[in-house]
Amino acid sequence: MTVRRAYLDYNASAPLLPAARAAMLAALDLDANPSSVHIDGRAARKTVDVARRAVAALVNAKPEHVVFTSGATEAATTLLSPDWMMGRAPVRMARLVVCATDHPCILGGGRFPKDAVDVVGVDRNGIVDLVALEAMLQAHDRDDGLVMVALHAANNETGVIQPIAEIARLVKAHGGVLVVDAVQAAGRIPIDITDGYGDFLILSSHKIGGPMGVGAIVGTSDLMMPAPLIRGGGQEKGHRAGTENLPGIAGFGAAARAAHAGLGDTPGLAGVRDHLERSLLTMAPDAMIFGQSVERLCNTSFFAVPGLKAETAQIAFDLAGVSLSAGSACSSGKVGPSHVLKAMGVGDGTGALRVSIGRDTGEDDIAAFERALSAHLARRAVGSEAA
Repeated sequence: MTVRRAYLDYNASAPLLPAARAAMLAALDLDANPSSVHIDGRAARKTVDVARRAVAALVNAKPEHVVFTSGATEAATTLLSPDWMMGRAPVRMARLVVCATDHPCILGGGRFPKDAVDVVGVDRNGIVDLVALEAMLQAHDRDDGLVMVALHAANNETGVIQPIAEIARLVKAHGGVLVVDAVQAAGRIPIDITDGYGDFLILSSHKIGGPMGVGAIVGTSDLMMPAPLIRGGGQEKGHRAGTENLPGIAGFGAAARAAHAGLGDTPGLAGVRDHLERSLLTMAPDAMIFGQSVERLCNTSFFAVPGLKAETAQIAFDLAGVSLSAGSACSSGKVGPSHVLKAMGVGDGTGALRVSIGRDTGEDDIAAFERALSAHLARRAVGSEAA
């Protein structure tokens, strides 16, 4: 008999939603290129347009300000560029400020030269140092060009939510441009790009139950845009060339509609997470839950148990039928020290486990986690006594 696994790794990738799968299958029956002007091409174009409206609605944007990409990394690399255009006039981004706990696709600085990138730190809870950020903005000489700030709305490891409205006010006061990595936040907290939530957002399909390999840039306008990363046939208004991934975009749109409709499920998800954390602390009272004292995503718990090696524990959970992460899944399957914890001032070498849940997470999944954790802690205790 096959035992159902407990999937607790939604921040790495959420399972494909039935609605997204259905939308993708329907799109696969459309043989035409969305850029073709005949009736078959127009049917394909309509599928793209419907999805574009759904993705825009998720963050209260205008559909014409959505640019589809191959994923969040491409979106970030496109936006993090010194070279922009305002209509036909060039605009120079002279400096980039990123956050020490950002995802590597932001922290790497995109197309900016390394000496043009500044890293702002965080406090012990993972909240960006606003005083340091303001000092960096004040120190920037506007005569050199504009300053760009790019950071995450919610951390992929801890789930800690940044004060984006406050950050946006600071950036605007200094004439800068704010790019918000909303990959983990979208569909989990309300986002309104028209309400002081930055100038551009980065979204990813597979974090909200859509297919992998598709994402989006969403702006408050398209008057000022970065130089294209991919040039060619002029698709996506020239901002991202290449024939559109029709099935992927269709699935992304369906997932965006579901995520928008499910925003009211937050209290229920938070209740499941809190139950899991109570069980954790009952079994391991010395466990540390990172970001616990500040606002976090309702679905994320990042914790460490003193003396418990995250890599070993992750293997034990996997063998017990529980899928979770030791940090983020963004390094080709490698497990190593968390740069997020290091930036938060947690001692070097601290290993942590991340549980991230979704709307389909049930009592059986949490029970499987509890059994696996209890068994692993018991084995560790026996091993310690033997030593």
